[in-house]
Amino acid sequence: MTALAQTAPLDLLADFPAIPAGWAYLDTAATSQKPQPVIDAITRGYARDYATVHRGVYQRSADMTLAFEAARRRVARFIGGQDDEVVFVRGATEGINLVAQCWAGTQLKAGDRILLSTLEHHSNIVPWQMVAERTGAQIDVVPLTDDHRIDLDAMAAMLTERHRLVALAHVSNVLGSVLDAKRAAALAHGVGAKLLLDGCQAVPRLAVDVADLDCDFYVFSGHKLYGPTGIGVLWGRRDLLEAMPPYQGGGSMIDRVTFGGTTYAPPPGRFEAGTPHIVGVIGLHAAIDYVDGIGLDSIHAHETALVHRTRTTLAGLNSVRLFGPEDSAGIVSFEVEGVHPHDVATILDEGDVAIRAGHHCAQPLMDALGVAATARASFGVNNGAADIDALIKGIERVTRIFG
Repeated sequence: MTALAQTAPLDLLADFPAIPAGWAYLDTAATSQKPQPVIDAITRGYARDYATVHRGVYQRSADMTLAFEAARRRVARFIGGQDDEVVFVRGATEGINLVAQCWAGTQLKAGDRILLSTLEHHSNIVPWQMVAERTGAQIDVVPLTDDHRIDLDAMAAMLTERHRLVALAHVSNVLGSVLDAKRAAALAHGVGAKLLLDGCQAVPRLAVDVADLDCDFYVFSGHKLYGPTGIGVLWGRRDLLEAMPPYQGGGSMIDRVTFGGTTYAPPPGRFEAGTPHIVGVIGLHAAIDYVDGIGLDSIHAHETALVHRTRTTLAGLNSVRLFGPEDSAGIVSFEVEGVHPHDVATILDEGDVAIRAGHHCAQPLMDALGVAATARASFGVNNGAADIDALIKGIERVTRIFG
């Protein structure tokens, strides 16, 4: 176990004012709690520094504009992209919808194909279904391996030159399985398809370099990265963004407006209509600084140790079935035999343990696993061994109550 894994509950838990003593918060995959530096940045953004961006000529507006664009540069550096390839959106869901409408919706035609996987979040399924219905494109679905990873061998066999887009989760929000994204990119590009990666569960725990991954689009949400809700990022290759029409019309995304016609700003501005979530962007910058200050390698090692301990202990309980691979990233999904996951979560909550229970916005995956729902414990830098002990104690209580 790494030094961070031993000290994180003592050294980092104090950074999270919303986590009281004795409360085991194990739902970071749904949304992360916020460390004090992020809360402080948001408070300053609204209380001391607030002004509009890109419009005002007065000093505070100019200062906030500089801070806003500094955050864009920080995001670009964090994921290995360029400043003008970073589009601020409300979250990964909006980022995927933007690509679906502005790229796929203008590029696909009847007979073209989209490739997804069995484990995708609904946000990486429904937008493509909507585009397919409108354009006449068809959707294919890659199955999973026996240990619940996206089966890239099957993907290689399924891909054809009719496939125009592949959209996959970098890390599964249910199983924690990590995609070999570089191989997925090579396979997609081998038939001329573009690759979009859903990085919501990856960026909080893995170092991401979009240039090295060789993907074409990458999306993530700030609130899963210890940042605020309502802000997210779409990264796209510059040439692709430049060829895409805007998603929404309004202020800021224009070059020149007349009643005879309108010309649009270059990316990323053309995709950021209206007044942006200014303080959300400031909070995202602070969250990235916080995570980088700890180190993603250290975070991954910490969460890996927690996952290993949790899976090893749960595997020793005859009534528990585990899902996902042994090396899942920060997430452990399970079921207790004969007990609905909602009942498991309710009883755990009585013992001050917070987990997620349900289909996790991944109903096709639940169907493939042969269950209606699972219980899910997910970890962050605020967790430690005491949280796992509380989880196991609660599950043992579940088994006693339900016999």
